[in-house]
Amino acid sequence: MPAQKDRWFPSFSFLLFCASFIPMLGSTSVLQELSPQEYFSSLQAGRASLAYFSHNVSPGAQPFLEQIENSVEALQDYGISVVKVNCPKEDVSRYCGKENALRKAYLFRGNMLIREFPTDALFDVNSIVANVLFALLFNEVKYVETLTDLQNIENALKGRSNMVFVYVPATGTAEHRAVMEVAFVYGTVHQFVLTTEATLLKDTGDEPDASSARLLFCHCQQATDVAQPCRKTPLEQDLTVLNIHRHLKLMGAPLVTEVAEDPEKVSTVHLQLGLPLVFILSQKETYEADRRTAEFLAWQLLGKAGVALLSRDLVDLNVLLRSNVALKTPDEGVPIKYLVLEDTDEVITLVEDKSKVEQIQEDEDEEDEDEKENDNQDLQDDQVVEAVSRDKKRELPLEQILTLTEETFHSAMLKAAQTVVLFYASWEAVSLAVLQSYAEVADHLKELGKTQDYVVTDDENQPYRIRGVQGVLLSRVNCWDWPGVCTTENVTQFPTIKIYKKGEQPLMYNGMLGTEELTSFIMLSRVSCPLKLMTIDEAEGYLRGELPSELSSYHHTSVLGVFSTAMSKAKEAFIEAGSILSGHVTMGMYFEDDALALSRKYAVSPPALLLVRSGDRSVEGIALSKESAQDIVQMIRYRLLDTFPEITVQNLPHYLQLRKPFLILFSDGDIGQLESKEMLKLAKGIPQQAFVPCWLNLKNTPVGHGVLKAYFATVPSLPVLVWVNLHAGGQVFKFPPEQSVTETNILSWLEKLKAGLEIPSSTLSEEDWKPPLPAYDFLQMMDTTAPEFTLRASYRHGDGQEQQQPEGSEEKATVREETPEEAGVKAEKVQSPGRDLRGTAPRLAGREKQAKRHSEL
Repeated sequence: MPAQKDRWFPSFSFLLFCASFIPMLGSTSVLQELSPQEYFSSLQAGRASLAYFSHNVSPGAQPFLEQIENSVEALQDYGISVVKVNCPKEDVSRYCGKENALRKAYLFRGNMLIREFPTDALFDVNSIVANVLFALLFNEVKYVETLTDLQNIENALKGRSNMVFVYVPATGTAEHRAVMEVAFVYGTVHQFVLTTEATLLKDTGDEPDASSARLLFCHCQQATDVAQPCRKTPLEQDLTVLNIHRHLKLMGAPLVTEVAEDPEKVSTVHLQLGLPLVFILSQKETYEADRRTAEFLAWQLLGKAGVALLSRDLVDLNVLLRSNVALKTPDEGVPIKYLVLEDTDEVITLVEDKSKVEQIQEDEDEEDEDEKENDNQDLQDDQVVEAVSRDKKRELPLEQILTLTEETFHSAMLKAAQTVVLFYASWEAVSLAVLQSYAEVADHLKELGKTQDYVVTDDENQPYRIRGVQGVLLSRVNCWDWPGVCTTENVTQFPTIKIYKKGEQPLMYNGMLGTEELTSFIMLSRVSCPLKLMTIDEAEGYLRGELPSELSSYHHTSVLGVFSTAMSKAKEAFIEAGSILSGHVTMGMYFEDDALALSRKYAVSPPALLLVRSGDRSVEGIALSKESAQDIVQMIRYRLLDTFPEITVQNLPHYLQLRKPFLILFSDGDIGQLESKEMLKLAKGIPQQAFVPCWLNLKNTPVGHGVLKAYFATVPSLPVLVWVNLHAGGQVFKFPPEQSVTETNILSWLEKLKAGLEIPSSTLSEEDWKPPLPAYDFLQMMDTTAPEFTLRASYRHGDGQEQQQPEGSEEKATVREETPEEAGVKAEKVQSPGRDLRGTAPRLAGREKQAKRHSEL
C-alpha cells in the first residue's frame, strides 16, 4: 500500500498544480504596497514572501518593478506573496537605510530571511519564479559545480532513489523555471540536481552543448553497487513543464509490461501520454530469451515508446502466429500493425521515424504565425548566445576597463585625452560577445603604447587607480543599470562604442566589432583628422608615411588635401569630412601660400587630393571638383577601395554600396599570375562607373561555395569568371570556359553581353537582401514593456494545464506489471541561504569592483 501511495502522489499533486493556473474569481494580481511596520507584522510562520524595499522609484528600477508585478500571480500559485515596501525617508533600518539594500529583493519564510537577490538577477517573470523557487527548494534541488560533487550525490542515492540531473546555460531562464516548478511537485520523489557547468554534460556521457538546456533521468535506485553506474535517459524535447512531467511519468512506468489479452484492449501509460506501444510476441519455449530481448529494446526506446511482452499461448489470435512484433499507436481508429522484423534495430528505426512524423504534424497544428516569428527570433538570438556560452566560464581581464555610472560618467571624460566608452546591456548576448573583444583591445593597446595610471572614483566617491594606455582610457556603461546615461548620450541600440575627446563631439564607431578592427579605429582616431601641416617638408614627409611608430600597423592609406589660402569653403568641407572619417583613414591638410607648387608636382591644381596607398608609395593626384563634405567623403571612400579587390565577408558591403555589376573571378586558392595580371590591366583600363572587377578565394571565404550553387545549382570547375548584376535584373553570365582569361577576350565577351547576344546561366530572385528579423531598439523596449530576453522560447501556462491520468489507472486485471522503482528520497541538510546564483545572465557584467576579474562570463 505505501508503494501505491507514492506512485499516485506525483500525478495527484501535478493535477492540483495544473489546476492552480485556472484563474480564480475575484483573485487579484496587483502588487501589494505596505509600510515596513505593516509588512513585518503581516508575516506568517511557514509562509514565504518576496519583498522589495524602496524610498522612491528611480527610472532604473521601473523595469524591475514591472516584472515583479507581472510575477505576482505566478508566485501566488505556490503560496508566495509579493510586496513592495515603501520606506519612509527617515528610516535607516537594515532594509531601508543603505543604497545597496535598496537594490535588492528579499525572500522571507515567516520572519526569517531566506535569500537576498540583486534586482538585476530578477529581470523577468521566468527569472523571478525560477530563483525564488530555487531558494525555497534547497533540499529538493541541489546545485553542483564539480564532477566530484555530482558523483557524491549519485553514490548516496544508489539503491535508494533516482536522480534528475539538469544543465541550464544560465539560471533565471524559462528552462530553469520549468525545472523548479516540476521539482515543486516531484521533489519528494526524485532528487533534483542542477548545474550551469557545461563540462559536467561531457562527464555524464552526454554530448556537450553549452547553448541548450539538458535533462537526464538517472536510474540510481536499481544500482545496488557503488561501483555500478546509474543508467541515464535524456529528455529529447525542450525543457517545458509538460515535457518534463511527461518524461518523469515515463521513467516511473514499468520497463516491460506482460500482457495476456487482445492487444486492442491493452492500455498503458505510454499510450495515455501519446507514445506508441511495441509488443514482442512470445511463447513458452522462448520466454526467457524473448524477455531479455524485450528488456534490451525497452532501454533503447525509453522515453520514446513502451514495450510489452505478449504470449501467443494465452491469446487466441491467428495473426500472432504469422508475426513477431506488433505496433500500437495512440491514435484512435488506427489498427495495430503486425510485422515480421529481423532484429531490434528495425524496431527502433520504425518507432523513431514514426515519432518524428507525429511530432512534425503536431507542431504544425499547434503553431500560429506569431509563435513562428518568436521561434525565428529565438533561433537568431541563440546563434549569438551559443558563441558567448562557449567561453562563458573564461575569466575576462577587465582591470584596465573603467566601469562608469551616472555619478562618474562626466568626470571620467576629463581624465584622458581620449576616452573610449562601450555602451552595452549585461543580459544581451551580442553585448557580452563584444565585451570579450573589448578586453582583448585593452591588452593590445597595452602592448603598443606606454602605460599610465588614472585616478578615478567608484560609486561611493572612493578614489582608486586604474592602469591604462597613455592618452587613452577604456571604459564601459551597463545601460541596464544606468539607462539615464545611455538616453542622454543618444544610445538606442547595444552594443555602441563612442570616443570622447575634450572639446569635441563624440565619435561613433560603425565598423566590425572584432578586436583588430576596434584597435585600429582607436589608434587611428588618436591622430587629428585632418592633420594640419605647416611646411612643404612636413607635407612631403606625410606623403612618405612619416607617422608615429605605434600607427605603422594600422596605417593603410593617407589622404592629403591641398588648398590655397583663399579656398575657405573647400577647406571647411575637408575638415568636416575629416571628422566623419576619423578613425578609418589618416588625413592631412596643407593650405599655405606655396600649395600650388606642391600640387603641380603631382599634376593637379588646388583644390586637390593627394592619395598614397599602403605598400605603394606612388602619389595619385585627384582634382577636387565638388566641395561639399559628403562629396569629399564619398570620393575618399571610393578611392580607398582596391582596384582589383579580393572579396571577403568583411569588405563585400563596401562594394555593394557602389550598386554596380560585379565581374568576379572565383578560384580555389590564389589566382595565377597570368589571370591576376590580365584582370588588373582590365580593372585599370575601364571607366570608373562601369563595373567592379574582383576575385573570391573559396579557401579564404568558404561561403563562396554557396554563392556558386545559387548561381549554377552545382559548383563549376574552377577558376570561373562570372558577371552578375545584383541591382538590375539579377542575371548571371558565365565566361566561356574554353577561352583564356585575357583582357581582350573579356572585353569582347562583355560587348556581346551588352548587345544581348549571350544567354544568362541563371536569374536571381528580385527579393531584397535584408536581415531575417529587425534589429532591437533596446531603450525603447526598456521604456515601454521591459524586455524579457531569454536564451529560449518563453514559458506558457498552457504547458501545465493538460491533465494526465494517474499511472496504472486504466490497467486491466489481466495485465501483470514489473515492480516499478519506489521513491525514497530523504531530505538532506539545508544549504546556506546565501548560495551563489552562478550563471545568472543579468549579473554577467554588473557593478563589480575594478580590482576583480570578470569571472561570470
